[in-house]
Amino acid sequence: MLTGRFPDPVTIRLPRGDEATFPLALAELSGTGARAGIVKDAGDDPDITHGALIIAETAWAAPGSGIGFVAGEGVGTVTRAGLSLAVGEPAINPAPRVLIRDTLIDAAAELGAPRPDITVTISIPGGVSLAEKTMNARLGIVGGLSILGTTGIVVPYSCSSWIHSIHRGIDVARAAGLNHIAAATGATSERAVQRLYDLPDHALIDMGDFVGGTLKYLRRYPVERLTIAGGFAKLVKLAAGHLDLHSTRSRVDIAWLAGLLGELGAEAATLATARTANGAAEILGVAGDLREALARAIAGRAREVALATICGKTAVEVAIVDRQGGVLARVGT
Repeated sequence: MLTGRFPDPVTIRLPRGDEATFPLALAELSGTGARAGIVKDAGDDPDITHGALIIAETAWAAPGSGIGFVAGEGVGTVTRAGLSLAVGEPAINPAPRVLIRDTLIDAAAELGAPRPDITVTISIPGGVSLAEKTMNARLGIVGGLSILGTTGIVVPYSCSSWIHSIHRGIDVARAAGLNHIAAATGATSERAVQRLYDLPDHALIDMGDFVGGTLKYLRRYPVERLTIAGGFAKLVKLAAGHLDLHSTRSRVDIAWLAGLLGELGAEAATLATARTANGAAEILGVAGDLREALARAIAGRAREVALATICGKTAVEVAIVDRQGGVLARVGT
């Protein structure tokens, strides 16, 4: 806007001082402003916006107005309290706003221009349909995606966007005054616990494998009551002390689970089969009359791990759900 030229690639300074360089996929100059875009590369981190075009459009604003933000196509608007933005604001989080402001101010200073008065519109073509695959609606973000971020750097396999959504979901539930939330490892478990308690959507946390990220956040920002719902194999891992339930980061300890079945009184032949099982589901399948007792024992131990992690500030219930959505065991009701 000041020179008529686009630097390509463009380099920005991230919040911690690192620099990042991106090739432009879009560069358009008009009489009133400019548009630039990059194609997001999420690397190894699972992210619904991988490959999406992210566009920033700038336009001169009234003198003295400073730098403001607008949600363009595919970027949502906040409609529910509890997030780090006020209701009615575009879903562009505080850290990205600071990054954008600092970058614009630095660019103006390098060119000898005064502090700019600019309106920044962020757009993600197709963002409305992409948002349907996220937790945004549950968080009260409507009309598109969120512009997230704290450091500007994603650690491979961190699934930082998912963990961020878990934390914001808890924030929204607390702000709404809810005293009972449910964190589930998957859709079947979530539907089962919703049938049990008829909880509103914003009381439901799609925890996935990130039980540790959920519990540690609740340790800092507690609610009165938490239900953890998940399948048997996932909660076997939690019962054994694992706080990341993904298959690449924790495994079911077959010997330990077979030993627990032995403590419950399983016969020798059953134990022999259990010790050579290929997974938790197979052990549950051979447990016979001890199936419910085994599920309840796992739920109890998973609850103990959760309580130890959350430091007793929240009442915890654990529900184990089978693949058909039936509840095998509940402990801590």
